Amino acid sequence: MTSTRGRRDDQDDAAGDAGDPPPAKTSRAGRNLWAAVAVGCGLGAVILVCLFTVPKTFVGIVAIAVAISTVELAGAMQRAGGIKVALVPVLVGGQAMVWLSWPFERVGLLAAFVVTILGCLIWRFRDGVAGYVRDVTGSIFVAAYVPLFASFAAMLVVPADGVYRVLAFLIGVVCSDTGGYAAGVLFGKHPMAPSISPKKSWEGFAGSMITGTVGGALTVTLLLHGQWWQGVLLGAALVITSTVGDLVESLIKRDLGIKDMGNLLPGHGGLMDRMDSLLPSAVVAWLLLRLFIPA
Repeated sequence: MTSTRGRRDDQDDAAGDAGDPPPAKTSRAGRNLWAAVAVGCGLGAVILVCLFTVPKTFVGIVAIAVAISTVELAGAMQRAGGIKVALVPVLVGGQAMVWLSWPFERVGLLAAFVVTILGCLIWRFRDGVAGYVRDVTGSIFVAAYVPLFASFAAMLVVPADGVYRVLAFLIGVVCSDTGGYAAGVLFGKHPMAPSISPKKSWEGFAGSMITGTVGGALTVTLLLHGQWWQGVLLGAALVITSTVGDLVESLIKRDLGIKDMGNLLPGHGGLMDRMDSLLPSAVVAWLLLRLFIPA
């Protein structure tokens, strides 16, 4: 699971020493554009190949993304915030959420999530009283924010037309991110949330809404044989959730005082830095497509 949007956070203020090697060339949005595009296209190609050969392997892609993102987020919370996430229960429970959501959908997902919470409560016993509420709360937050949300993406591929449901979800998010990036770079003048994400503008949001609704209308009508207005509503909802997800991720990183969750993907940061818009969007995509086009 990945989108083509690049890094939009503030760049480092301090200049390097005279003897340091020159930094990689970045775009106006503050990222290594070519590296970001190459990585995004590569990951997208892998997902497309899996979807059109063995569709259910998408569940495995989600599971791998969940595991990596969980480790990145838990590590960032401990390094920067001193929050000890119960990593073993969250990792095991996260995999249970993803894989049980395939055959059992919501029942399996909810059962695995509840057991994961119980596991986090018990796992933290060994570290004593100090910071118990803080650590357990952080653990449950990670379990809900990453594997619980991501499992809705896995559930998209379960129906007979699941490949096209996944494509509608991914194309909607990609259109939102790409349109917002282009409009923000070219026309962005009015900050949307300057204290959270200074480079995010209302002009960029307008670009996201235009490309997102067009992409939604096309995918729902052409791929899922739904109504155009359903696609417009889906696209608009995905634009909103993508933007909210991006802002939430920015808030988390600002609260922790970090720039990126990791450095796994050149031009993107960590995998968790690319999951921000996808996680809440997966929930909304599953809900709306379930409502508009019953399986």
